[in-house]
Amino acid sequence: MAARDWHLVDGFHQHCSQTSLLRRWGRTRFARRDLSRLLAHAECWIGLDADEEPVGLVCVGPVSGREGVVDLGLQVADARQCQGIGTALARHAADAARLRGAHTLTAYTQASHTAVIRILDRLGPARHVRDGPYVEVHVALDPNSPDRPGSHQAATG
Repeated sequence: MAARDWHLVDGFHQHCSQTSLLRRWGRTRFARRDLSRLLAHAECWIGLDADEEPVGLVCVGPVSGREGVVDLGLQVADARQCQGIGTALARHAADAARLRGAHTLTAYTQASHTAVIRILDRLGPARHVRDGPYVEVHVALDPNSPDRPGSHQAATG
């Protein structure tokens, strides 16, 4: 995806409730400058349905200071949730990250956001770190990942 795809991203966000936008972005509007900042730090893909309408957005980018670790951002249009779109987009992003050498994928979400947590758990061995009402999920993309459950670093980190 590139900045020229703003119309798709904007169209997608118009199909998301204010609650969903707030949950994903921490605010109820996503501006063109937000997309530029996002694309400067992450690879992003927008999911389209058979009519080429945007139904989901996924981004994966490096986590500052941790080589081989990438962060996942995922959002699916409210009316299209629970249809496998989020799972497909998350798998695509995880596969792309793995091909680029990432060993761990992380995501930070509300602990009550069980749908996203289930998607992450299906991507590979996962470790959850609770932070008040939030949880950070670490998914091992590589069997030798230091963040896989049961590894020394995962148990102490």
